[in-house]
Amino acid sequence: MVVTLLCALALSADPTAPETLQQYEFQRIRMGIPVKIALYATDDATAKQAAQAAFARMKQLDRILSDYDPDSELMQLCGQAGTDRHIPVSADLKAVLEHSLRLSRQTDGAFDVTVGPLVKLWRKARRKKQLPTAEALTTARTAVGFEFVDLDADLSTDRLTKPNMRPDLGGIAKGYAADQALAELKANGVSRALIDAGGDIVVGDPPPGKAGWRIGIAPLLKKDGPPSRFVTLQNAGIATSGDAWQYVEFDGVRYSHIIDPKTGYGLTERSSVTVIAADGITSDALASAVSVLGVQRGLDLIEKTLGAEALFVTLEEEQPVVHTSSAFPAGE
Repeated sequence: MVVTLLCALALSADPTAPETLQQYEFQRIRMGIPVKIALYATDDATAKQAAQAAFARMKQLDRILSDYDPDSELMQLCGQAGTDRHIPVSADLKAVLEHSLRLSRQTDGAFDVTVGPLVKLWRKARRKKQLPTAEALTTARTAVGFEFVDLDADLSTDRLTKPNMRPDLGGIAKGYAADQALAELKANGVSRALIDAGGDIVVGDPPPGKAGWRIGIAPLLKKDGPPSRFVTLQNAGIATSGDAWQYVEFDGVRYSHIIDPKTGYGLTERSSVTVIAADGITSDALASAVSVLGVQRGLDLIEKTLGAEALFVTLEEEQPVVHTSSAFPAGE
């Protein structure tokens, strides 16, 4: 999933705080994207140690959850698809699969963790600038279906029961990784922090003297434009899913990188969905799910999800139209 979020960081510290905190910023490439960490700490050594631990945790998760690395734990599992083998899975892979399958069931497959064969097909289409054939789409769809994932949470094993199945964690892994990075920061004495994993953002306690971290939401029509509105958050995750960055056009039709698992095609209606939730794994996955469900069904899902709020922007007669859940924060 591509997310288009911009973040504006508060830079000033509260001089009346019991201890003086300084702001630090770090950046590394993790999971194939630039990951930024902003944090407040008492000294250089604490800040660097915490950031290094967070980046190391994300590197570890990339080796587990990546579908680009043929040696990742996920891809090793995919290599056993269609066999009778129950493959042991790590605690991290199990956690992400459990969350993915729960949301897959909840959305009746609008979010489907096994959409990988279709994702792979559309990646090739964007690269070669050729619309997938009906035959290729049919073949890919035969390997899609979350109900064919046999995850035994008690035994920590998994079996992909159909040949060529390929779970795709692109709509959830970055949020989970950002959550885990924040946990590492906290374990190293840093709770006032923001992790931006390519637009999937997780924040902890607010900057000193502030109500929260001020996050800007990018507009629907201008991927490099100024934020359309701001929200202030603490101890939460926020993610935006839309087609501003990744899409392909064939015969005048614009296909998003977000795929509807039921049709096999990328979404063709211009939209942007921003979800705020208690953590990154939830906001990341819900942003993808709501995009596929559409305005009414998507916002219904949000209203039923404790602690979640959403902003859904659609394009009608070339003009952005904003829809929000009942308690989405008022724009700044």
